[in-house]
Amino acid sequence: MPPLRTALYQGPGGVPATTGAALTALDGAARRAAADGARLLVASELYLTGYALGDRLPELAEDASGPGARAAARIAAEHGIALAYGYPERSGRALYNSVQLIGPDGTRLANYRKTHLYGGYERAWFTPGDQLVVQAELHGFRIGLLICYDVEFPEAVRAHALAGTELLLVPTALMRPYEIVAQAVLPARALESQLYIAYANRCGPEGEFSFTGLSRLVAPDGTVRTSAGTGEELVAADADPAHQAASRAANPYLTDRRPELYHDHPQGEPRR
Repeated sequence: MPPLRTALYQGPGGVPATTGAALTALDGAARRAAADGARLLVASELYLTGYALGDRLPELAEDASGPGARAAARIAAEHGIALAYGYPERSGRALYNSVQLIGPDGTRLANYRKTHLYGGYERAWFTPGDQLVVQAELHGFRIGLLICYDVEFPEAVRAHALAGTELLLVPTALMRPYEIVAQAVLPARALESQLYIAYANRCGPEGEFSFTGLSRLVAPDGTVRTSAGTGEELVAADADPAHQAASRAANPYLTDRRPELYHDHPQGEPRR
């Protein structure tokens, strides 16, 4: 199986003037990524609308097959590249912080709702998802989906690894001063669960938040294969199954697990 060249679009900075502006920027990023040989493009958390929406969130949310999704599908099909992007999803009366994966022919492959909501802002507006492992097949890879804060929980990433995820897509809105997540936590997660992590962040100031950038593709051996700076940027690198196989042979964390010892570990609140 050949490597899967994966592009990460970090931008545009700030809240887009409209969802249309976000889609125009996504179209340009998809065009450039495809020209560079990428077959997958990952954009940030709540990409279609921006993150700091406040009272505007309910009016901008849409269902999983809404106009934003249809426009993204047209972009994917036009450029022949798979897309993963964040958006606020409406389902009945509930709002979810979601990510959608669209195939290179415009077909929706997967939709994931963020399970670990971060901070008062997200908890005030969103309902947490109840399905942790959402996967799809793309170009021979088993793709998994998480969103931002989810990846900071080792249990979430390990659940994906045990379910066979090889490339974990993580649209993100990592804020300052938490750069350590991109710099230290991601390599640890990729290494301990022996998978690729594609982490696409927002950048710049937005309302009360300031996003760090630092989007990156991290390999199963913990090495950073490509990394963005702090501004708008498009970067790309390969997720290589041969490298993953070699890393798993050298770092047998998954095969050396002793799950019979883990069942008795306390699962409740941490001791104060």
